Amino acid sequence: QVQLVESGGGLVQAGGSLRLSCVASGRTFSRYNMGWFHQAPGKEREFVTGISYSGTSSTSYADSVKGRFTISRDNAKNTVYLQMNSLKPEDTAVYYCAEDRDFGILPRTVSGYDNWGQGTQVTVSS
Repeated sequence: QVQLVESGGGLVQAGGSLRLSCVASGRTFSRYNMGWFHQAPGKEREFVTGISYSGTSSTSYADSVKGRFTISRDNAKNTVYLQMNSLKPEDTAVYYCAEDRDFGILPRTVSGYDNWGQGTQVTVSS
């Protein structure tokens, strides 16, 4: 079973930045779409951003993070990154990395992903 391990979360003031990392343990990382989701207390898990497998590396963003967040991947390191700038208190949530093994169009829903990390907490103070 491939493991996904997130890191980089923490406490930051509004307007600040954080970079999350997600390291995958499998050897076929470059073949899969990858996504970031977040889940705030009492709310459903929501799509934040995704990046397609290395053939195209196209990206998709939730409207709420466009222009502030950037997803990227380094296949040599089996790692996907989430650079978060201009953070807002409403970005506070647990952030999860996810892997899609279906070789299709980059999904934007929870059900579109097959493998999940344990999550990392991001807290933005006002």
